[in-house]
Amino acid sequence: MLTRLRSIWTPAMYHGHGQRRNYFEGWYYKFVDATGRHVHAVIPGIFLGKDASTSHCFVQVLDGATGHATYHRYPAERFWASEHELDLRVGPNRFYLDRIQLDIDDADRSLRGELGFEGVTPWPVTLASPGVMGPYAFAPFMECYHGVLSFDHAVRGALIMNGAAISFDGGRGYMEKDWGQAFPRAWVWGQSNHFDHVGTSITLSVATIPWLGTSFRGFIIGLWHERRLYRFATYTGAKITTLKLSDTHLVLRVEDKRHRLEFDAARGEGGLLHAPYRIDMLQRVTESLTAGITVQLIDQAGGVIFRGVGRHAGLEINGEIQQIVA
Repeated sequence: MLTRLRSIWTPAMYHGHGQRRNYFEGWYYKFVDATGRHVHAVIPGIFLGKDASTSHCFVQVLDGATGHATYHRYPAERFWASEHELDLRVGPNRFYLDRIQLDIDDADRSLRGELGFEGVTPWPVTLASPGVMGPYAFAPFMECYHGVLSFDHAVRGALIMNGAAISFDGGRGYMEKDWGQAFPRAWVWGQSNHFDHVGTSITLSVATIPWLGTSFRGFIIGLWHERRLYRFATYTGAKITTLKLSDTHLVLRVEDKRHRLEFDAARGEGGLLHAPYRIDMLQRVTESLTAGITVQLIDQAGGVIFRGVGRHAGLEINGEIQQIVA
């Protein structure tokens, strides 16, 4: 019980202590080198299936430049997590809030090295609103929970990828996570922390949320700019006024009583990732790390607070999208 209570106000830590089946948890580390040529995401996690034969832990790796994605599977017994903080072992790999240590070497990919993170900037946690989920963090029956562990931070260190050494000194990173029973039936996700204004970052998700026998379109958007968080979410009373999707673009408009946010994304080529479904981890999610986005934040008097172009943007548009566009 104490660990469960601690986890509510510590989104980064493992939430699955005591879980034996029908559960997943995954952490998302994105990092870009100083030149912008090397864009990668590393995703450690665990899947506990209804059938023990599907249970396992894993590390996914996505090369944003090429779209090449690899899935490295380990027995569930090779997963360990602290009951106090973000401290994971997935096979020979280690993951923390301020660093990762990778040791992957199989037929699909070789990846070794250590990266450190400085200036980690999480979504604020308060007693009444424990992170990005807001009051929904207290609901015990959500299909999928979400956490933003760092809007933006500096990256240092190097990785050896398939024999080639790549320095990430001077790079930037982003971290988030998901946990629960399964991913939503439909969702849109976008993120960038590569604007001309260093430190500015945006993350957004729109998804179908099951709720007491029915469902609704829920959304969470956070723009971190000049050390201030501008939140737009279902639980804040904000409203989506426009959500349009085409084969090449995403257009989103959202507003509340004080601000209006405009988000436009040009979809890039992506890699195919595994995602948690109720039966297993299935390779069905296309994620791009090369999308381009434009963001504009305007107050209701018409004053522009921020306008910028985000590079190396992550973008996912998956599932039964008509459920959230309609």
